[in-house]
Amino acid sequence: MSVWWVTVSATLAILLSMASLPLLKNNTIHNYTNFSSFSNFLNLFRSKIILGGVADLIVTNGTIFTSDDSLPFAQSMAIRNGRIIRLGNYSSIQHFAGSGTQELNLEGKIVVPGFIDSHVHLIFGGLQMARVELRDVKSKYHFVNKVKEAVTNMKQGSWLLGGGWNNDFWGGELPMASWIDDITPYNPVWLSRMDGHMGLANSLALKIAGISKYTLDPDGGAIIRNSTGEATGLLIDSAVKLVISCIPEVSVDERREALLRASKLALRRGVTTVVDFGRYFPGSPTEPSWEDFSDVYTWADSVGKMLIRVCLFFPIETWARLYDFIIEAAPKHSEKIYLGGVKAFADGSLGSSSALFQEPYVDEPHNYGLEVEDMTSLHSMTVSADKAGLQVAIHAIGDRANALILDMYASVVSQNGLRDRRLRIEHAQHLLPGMASRFGQQAIIASVQPDHMLDDADSAIKKLGFERATKGSYLFQSLLASGAKLAFGSDWPVADINPLRGIRTAMRRIPPGWQEAWSSSECMNLSDALKAYTIWAAHGCFLDKDVGSLYPGKLADFVVLSTDSWDQFTREESAFVEATYVGGIKAFPLIPRL
Repeated sequence: MSVWWVTVSATLAILLSMASLPLLKNNTIHNYTNFSSFSNFLNLFRSKIILGGVADLIVTNGTIFTSDDSLPFAQSMAIRNGRIIRLGNYSSIQHFAGSGTQELNLEGKIVVPGFIDSHVHLIFGGLQMARVELRDVKSKYHFVNKVKEAVTNMKQGSWLLGGGWNNDFWGGELPMASWIDDITPYNPVWLSRMDGHMGLANSLALKIAGISKYTLDPDGGAIIRNSTGEATGLLIDSAVKLVISCIPEVSVDERREALLRASKLALRRGVTTVVDFGRYFPGSPTEPSWEDFSDVYTWADSVGKMLIRVCLFFPIETWARLYDFIIEAAPKHSEKIYLGGVKAFADGSLGSSSALFQEPYVDEPHNYGLEVEDMTSLHSMTVSADKAGLQVAIHAIGDRANALILDMYASVVSQNGLRDRRLRIEHAQHLLPGMASRFGQQAIIASVQPDHMLDDADSAIKKLGFERATKGSYLFQSLLASGAKLAFGSDWPVADINPLRGIRTAMRRIPPGWQEAWSSSECMNLSDALKAYTIWAAHGCFLDKDVGSLYPGKLADFVVLSTDSWDQFTREESAFVEATYVGGIKAFPLIPRL
């Protein structure tokens, strides 16, 4: 009885003290005598005692898409200490206002959760921004001229680096070292294709790397040769390591600048969280991912220069190192840095004709693609990483590669038992008939990039034939129908980091120059496309308790769009990101200091 009485007395004391607060603070917005009901009094009690006092920021008069099915839309939102404390109409959140509360009147504009890009190479992309950019090159002449301009003021012996070229933009002819040898006689050159699975070296770079007609193709890679057996300058997948290993490592300062450069671009596009797969590609060393973690990310976090949130994945070969680190510390390294899991590769890319298919490429009848990792070894590492409780993500583009990884994942679950593991397949671009249903049945995260279809459409038909390309490519709606969770991303810098365009692409599926959708039955609706860039993306990397939707208790990461119309939002280029908030603080655009 005494315990009960103490509890009741304490509760009454708290309620009475809360009732007296408005009388003691003249700045309180509403006096207790104006409360319309006891529920309003409880709202105030909850705000002051349970949720920690008045709000730092109140967002009002908007159309807030929450990505949460329990309350799909709200008009207002209250934020304190970087987290959301209430959503609803204005009357339900006005009690959180105080003398220090800022108010953001949206004037009817649309707000969405901060976008999550589920697949980027953040520092690599930031480095590329300062190098030769070949993304928009549409001809051999333009390609050569860009290289000529870049090399003009370079010191002899220094490497000319860059990339982003897509030979499909000029009819499909692959570039060769002979295109640029005359203008780069004293500078080794490495220019990666847009997908990162192929690159062009000039003759000086080939010489430095020791590549000749007698050099054997490495496992999981290929050296492209001419009719006499001489290297043309093109290297595919694991063969790129022959040249990359000769390129001087970029400095710590350059990588730190690249992170800041890339993060600012992400914020301009409304991206507040990324899943970063690092500077790790087939045949590349594993150490740069760890060096970037310690020298760049940890440094940026310690000096307050982490502008966005990152979930880091590391090479699967280093799974034991990641496991030891997580055991010693925690998956949540800080408020901005999360340690996600490990990544591996099953095949190459369609554009480089190294994606692994069940049937050969139509234009290369003897080429089925590349198995860039020995499957026995990959299976062993996947079992070990999964047994240690790590999330595993494997790159698979071709239909055979996807089938192999789905089979492998089923075997891993059988060996290690059931748990919430959220195994991922990165890209999942081309699937055999009936394979989409397996993603849902096996609860596999399909980490896909809508804008890749804009670059691949014509190439896919040329390389796979119309029927294979049409029926088996980018099956977003089929994956959803199977019960699979889609996690949207860009694969930046392979494609532009631009969620608004990715959402429109997923809804329309109309490649450049086309008049109708590529497989219209696979078009997504707006709500699902938004969720694939927000809450489903958060689910795909175990961050759904913190980000991905606007809900009380979650981090206040959100984006203000330039429009108050959903129709304008879905029309091409008619809406843009007006402001980006991270933890309730405006991160884009920043007000310049005077």
